[in-house]
Amino acid sequence: MLDLSDNIFTGVIPESLGNLEYLELLNLNNNNFISHSSLSFLTSLTNCRKLKALWFYENALEGVLPASVGNFSNSLQIFEGNGCHLKGIIPEEIGNLTGLTRMSLFNNELIGHIPKNVQGMLNLQELYLQSNEIKGTIPDVMCSLKNLGALDLSGNQFSGSVPPCLGNVTSLRTLLLAFNRLNSRLPASLGALRDIIEFNISSNLLSGEIPLEIGNLKAATIIDLSKNIFSGKIPSTLGGLHQLIKHSLAHNRIDGPIPDSFGKMLALEFLDLCYNNLSGEIPKSLEALVYLKYMNFSFNKLSGEIPTGGPFSNATGQCFLSNDALCGDSKFNVSPCFIQYHKKKKTILILYIILGVGVLLLVLALVYVFIRSRKTNNNTSQADVSLVKEHERISYYELEHATEGFDESNLLGAGSFSMVYKGILKDGTLLAVKVFNVQLEGAFKSFDTECGILRNLRHRNLTKVITSCSNLDFKALVLEYMPNGTLDKWLYSHNLFLNLLQRLDIMIDVASAMHYLHNGYSTPVVHCDLKPSNVLLDQEMVGHVSDFGIAKLLDAGEAFVQTRTIATIGYIAPEYGQDGIVSTSCDVYSFGILMMETFTRRRPSDEIFTGELSIQRWVSDSFPSGIHKVVDYSLVQPGDEQIDAKMQCLLSIIELALSCTLVAPNARTSMKDALSTLQKIRLQLVSSQH
Repeated sequence: MLDLSDNIFTGVIPESLGNLEYLELLNLNNNNFISHSSLSFLTSLTNCRKLKALWFYENALEGVLPASVGNFSNSLQIFEGNGCHLKGIIPEEIGNLTGLTRMSLFNNELIGHIPKNVQGMLNLQELYLQSNEIKGTIPDVMCSLKNLGALDLSGNQFSGSVPPCLGNVTSLRTLLLAFNRLNSRLPASLGALRDIIEFNISSNLLSGEIPLEIGNLKAATIIDLSKNIFSGKIPSTLGGLHQLIKHSLAHNRIDGPIPDSFGKMLALEFLDLCYNNLSGEIPKSLEALVYLKYMNFSFNKLSGEIPTGGPFSNATGQCFLSNDALCGDSKFNVSPCFIQYHKKKKTILILYIILGVGVLLLVLALVYVFIRSRKTNNNTSQADVSLVKEHERISYYELEHATEGFDESNLLGAGSFSMVYKGILKDGTLLAVKVFNVQLEGAFKSFDTECGILRNLRHRNLTKVITSCSNLDFKALVLEYMPNGTLDKWLYSHNLFLNLLQRLDIMIDVASAMHYLHNGYSTPVVHCDLKPSNVLLDQEMVGHVSDFGIAKLLDAGEAFVQTRTIATIGYIAPEYGQDGIVSTSCDVYSFGILMMETFTRRRPSDEIFTGELSIQRWVSDSFPSGIHKVVDYSLVQPGDEQIDAKMQCLLSIIELALSCTLVAPNARTSMKDALSTLQKIRLQLVSSQH
């Protein structure tokens, strides 16, 4: 590694760097380097056949990318040259970099087209070309990059259509095409991007109606379609985007009403609908958007009373300028709403009638429920076994409706015996529904085990069970919804990242849960299947251990039990895999493997682990002097002022992980001691940062 970043070096980047044949990482960022117009230093660096990452952004190079960049070896994974005043075209030879995972050339003066040879960069996960002068159409060959997670082409001169085939790149999490000259309709096929988080095509010339399929982007937090020429009505399907935080349709030609379903976008913080032709009333349902901080309905044709509850209580007149006939509170700078006396009287009469009928129906319903409850013959089609008394029972039909018929679009994950769906109750409550496949042998036992264990467990780092739903043909647990998904997703998704402190905090959360299971209950509970996909993350990124389908309860005085149930290969302790012996030490072993995976970002099933080489052996062989070779390099970037403190933290974590994965069960540390050690490591890391 050679790190010269964040200095004030001047002069030409020497071509002699190409003589460093064992160089793996080169960082020249944020200096005052210059170069020959041919950027000959890049040509010389192609001799470094072990080079994995090259950073040279924010220098005054002012050259043209040479065709020789295509001669870098396949070991090159990162190529970043943004903010270097690079000119000319992107050479076709760039497509030879088949090992590249990240290419960043934004904020330069690049011209021409995107070369068609980029289709050869099959491992590319991130491509950043924003703020250049690239023109032409977005080539269809981009759609062959099946691992692409982030694509930013904003701030260029692209024209023509948005390629419909981009909907096939389902790995996309970020798609930014703003500030171009795109002039097609918005393809309905983009609705297939079910995992997209940020979608911005603002400031183009896109026209036609907004496709209904955009409502399928269930994971999106930002959708910006502003400053185009969209017309027609707002699809009501957009109201199903429950993760959406920012949504803008401003400066278009959209007409018709604001969908009442917008009131279901409960996470919304920013809503801009100004400069359209919207008509009708502002839905009162928007009062439910308690997180909404910015709203703009100005310059439309809206009428009726402006709501006053929820976010509207803090709104001002600037949010409602130049509409047809809005009325309401004087603070909005609109006329008061006029209601004639006889009309008001009539309304009150109707309300009394409705209230009377409602009371009568309620009495009849209570009588009916009372009579039903007196019957001793339980109907097996009723599915209402409740685990937690303070929660209302939820019927099968409510769960079916909440998950849209257990639709695949709401599938959060799948296990050996079950599938987990996201659900939304009628009152807007989010939940997770774990449905057991009763056709599989072992599913009933898994359901009963999980019910039996979770009925009495209470800990902030265990997944909270709200209730259950059970009959002869259907078994489900209703769980607290975890909006940030699994630790597995955060470790291996292209555009998600956990820093060192976040990973450490999650490990502390898991250790706290496991310590409770082993020592905080009347009899020890062995989880038996601890792995990243069974660690769920809530809104605050707090870890929660889940899935107790194969867990074991140890009787008083029992140190272990024997079982034939097999857990996930790679995480199970030797004595569990060979002899079926289950003890709390098995969980300790799994926790050690979990820590190794979390901080190396390597699965135990990774293809590099063959024969006698396991993740435990790989980490052990590198400890302590070679630990930098196995930890996730994104945790300790070159130039980081805290690199020494972070490496010391990682050394301590790996040392603990190794003590958890010793072959002899009795030699392993306990979860109590592991938790205490992690808390001390965290304290040292935080202290070093101040």
